[in-house]
Amino acid sequence: MMEQAFDIELCIVSKPVYLCVVRAAISTALERFGLDEADCGKVMLAVDEAVTNVIRHGYDNAEDRPIWVRFKPDGVNGKAGFVIVVEDLGKQVEPELIRGRDLEDVRPGGLGVHIIKQIMDEVEYTKREGGGMRLYMAKAFDAATAPST
Repeated sequence: MMEQAFDIELCIVSKPVYLCVVRAAISTALERFGLDEADCGKVMLAVDEAVTNVIRHGYDNAEDRPIWVRFKPDGVNGKAGFVIVVEDLGKQVEPELIRGRDLEDVRPGGLGVHIIKQIMDEVEYTKREGGGMRLYMAKAFDAATAPST
């Protein structure tokens, strides 16, 4: 796969306290694209869940491991949209095994993957060459809200 250029590239260590940095950067970019507060909040929930899953499951709550979050505007299913990619060096798992717990099992936690897939239009988990995982998320938005650049 050819490496893509992104407009925003963040690298944080796997401390939950830095989730606010990711939220601030990505939400500011989304607002510039005209996403309203509700849609921005939904996308930020998906990003939050993705990064939290890396911390909890990929790194077993270790607080000194890198997480990369990248953003760029890009077409999604023939519409205006954006792409957000989250990468780590954590445990690798088979992408087809990544799923949330059964929705019938009512208890706290375990819904991050369901949330991500519900909010985003495209979601793809892949193993990174050399270790870790890559989560590709894409979201289309109404052309009326697209920035005029």
